[in-house]
Amino acid sequence: MKLLNIDYIPGKEIEALGIVKGTIVQSKNFGKDFMAGIKTLVGGEITAYTEMLNEARQIAIKRMIDEAVALGADAVINIRFASSSTMQSAAEVIAYGTAVKIL
Repeated sequence: MKLLNIDYIPGKEIEALGIVKGTIVQSKNFGKDFMAGIKTLVGGEITAYTEMLNEARQIAIKRMIDEAVALGADAVINIRFASSSTMQSAAEVIAYGTAVKIL
């Protein structure tokens, strides 16, 4: 499955099949959340949250690909990501794009 964040596939004709998306709401456990809170006092990267968001992004991409496969797509173009905080210590990550068939 080709994944591109441009709105075409160079050198190929495509047929748009529809919008596909994958979403997840993920949180860290209390222990890691507590340590992240301590880290905010001294500054620096909060690696527990970086890891959480990387994992969430990968799951969202997988779910988006699954939707594309169900439509018979060869690729997803114009891929975008968005995230938001749904509650303290939890984040929603969504990956979305246009499923296409290469002609």
